[in-house]
Amino acid sequence: MSNRKSFLSQLVRQYAGSLLLVFLFNALSVLLTFCVYLLIEPFCKLLFTGQLSNLSPVSSYVVSRLDVYLDFTNLSTSITLLIALAILLYFLKSLFAYLTQWFMATLRSDLLYRLRNKMYYKILTLPLSFFSSKQRGDVVSRAVGDTQEVEFTILNALRHFITEPITILLFLAFLIYINPRLTLYVFLILPLPFLAIAKISSVLRRENKNSKQRMGVLISQVEETISGLRIIKGFNAQRKAEEQFQKFNDKYSDTQTRIFRRVDLASPLSEFLGVCIVMVVLVVGGTMVLSPGSSFSPELFITYVAIFPQLISPIGNFSTAFSNYKRGQAALDRLNEVLEADEVILQPEHPVAVDSFKDALTIRDLSFAYADAEVLSDVNFQIGKGKMVALVGPSGSGKTTLVDLLERFYDPTSGSVELDGVDIRRYDIAQYRSLFALVSQDVVLFNATLFDNITLGFPATEEEVMRAVRVAHIDDFVNSLEDGLQHRLSDRGLNLSGGQRQRISIARAVLRNTPILILDEATSAMDTESEHQVQQALDEAMRNRTVIVIAHRLSTIQRADDIVVLSGGRVVERGTHEELMKLEGTYYHYIQIQNLH
Repeated sequence: MSNRKSFLSQLVRQYAGSLLLVFLFNALSVLLTFCVYLLIEPFCKLLFTGQLSNLSPVSSYVVSRLDVYLDFTNLSTSITLLIALAILLYFLKSLFAYLTQWFMATLRSDLLYRLRNKMYYKILTLPLSFFSSKQRGDVVSRAVGDTQEVEFTILNALRHFITEPITILLFLAFLIYINPRLTLYVFLILPLPFLAIAKISSVLRRENKNSKQRMGVLISQVEETISGLRIIKGFNAQRKAEEQFQKFNDKYSDTQTRIFRRVDLASPLSEFLGVCIVMVVLVVGGTMVLSPGSSFSPELFITYVAIFPQLISPIGNFSTAFSNYKRGQAALDRLNEVLEADEVILQPEHPVAVDSFKDALTIRDLSFAYADAEVLSDVNFQIGKGKMVALVGPSGSGKTTLVDLLERFYDPTSGSVELDGVDIRRYDIAQYRSLFALVSQDVVLFNATLFDNITLGFPATEEEVMRAVRVAHIDDFVNSLEDGLQHRLSDRGLNLSGGQRQRISIARAVLRNTPILILDEATSAMDTESEHQVQQALDEAMRNRTVIVIAHRLSTIQRADDIVVLSGGRVVERGTHEELMKLEGTYYHYIQIQNLH
């Protein structure tokens, strides 16, 4: 609840000026509408009796003000001028109503723009651990679908919360003035639509939250299917994938059907109850008019009957807005789960500036756990400047996690990583990470140009990019393209071969020219010829750099200055290739298995 109040309070503070204008223009629009209905009694008197006697005090005041401009002794002229005045007032009312919507539209679109930006920024700053515990499709559903849902529900409801109460209060006050007794009957039955809508809304909020969760599952299923389409087709698993998707889709559709039925019930139910209230007004009011000696004139009753329905629509809108607000709370709750998630990797209050690597990276008594699962325990070793260090071990031994800790994608559970004797948690995060370049086995390419994929926002000229492209031995491919570096890649670069994607990743790392280079099975996706070419490029790129290599193919790391063997999250052996072979331990066993010695 506090999160929702915070959202609304921020909204009011941030857009106070626009909201005030919305309120003022709407108030003017309602007042002009009210003025139109004040002309009904004088109009009826002129039409039915030809004179303006026995008017209510309010109508008498209106006539006295208009008498300066209108000659009420001329019947046809007076009626014509009253109609013209009503048209003019209604035109001005419509103008102010449009201005209300104009400012509200600007507010809604701007808020949605800011909310989307805030969500995207939060996704960029959240730690990797946040996404390892959630489905990607669910996060996408929140960032896109739930953000839009806030606009459709809460912001739309806010407009009605601002505009409708003015109409309701003003017209209700006038009805009380015209006939308090008749209005009392209205008061007794008026809560019925609110109670009915409130009951529907309480169910809607729960169902809408389920709907959002199931939409997230559906999006995740589609993402996984597209990513694994080659495997699905290769193993003839289309039927299984279809059944799985249909199961999730059935659950989502069932939830949506229940939501649609309840939403669709709100409007006709409100209209039905509204008509019932109008019938009560007609019966009770008509009886009052026909009572002997009644001061409730037919003209005033017509005015009452004309004004009363003007309450039905605002009350219905207010009820619907309340229902939508309840629906929107579910979307807002899901957004807040992301927006208020702990960032964990925090910028220090007074960060230490860093722009170079001078001595060594030191891993000191380092341990790390995901939730309750320990991944690394009591790891100690040092990576000297200009050295090549290899991390070896079976899958799940903690190699990738250790590299993620070095780049400060995570913070250790205990112990520390130090750069040149300073705990990396004291450094400016962006400056520290700029010391690293990564060439990974899983190459990530974006639906953008080759130039943009290589630079990733790094300020570089085409000449500098082409130099990196030549080092990565992909210049022949780039030159063969009609658009060269401006060639746009498909989603994730799937229109390229694995070797081409890998060499683009290498060009990206070469361009940055960072002091530390991380190679995570950098040549694993290449054929023998490509591997030979790229290994030459990597040899050149590694010169005068500190290199950290994660390797399963142990032939690639025999030249390493230091080989760190991990098993079960612990360092079990360290040394050069020759030293570890002499031990005939874990590393020797791996070599034997791979028949490399």
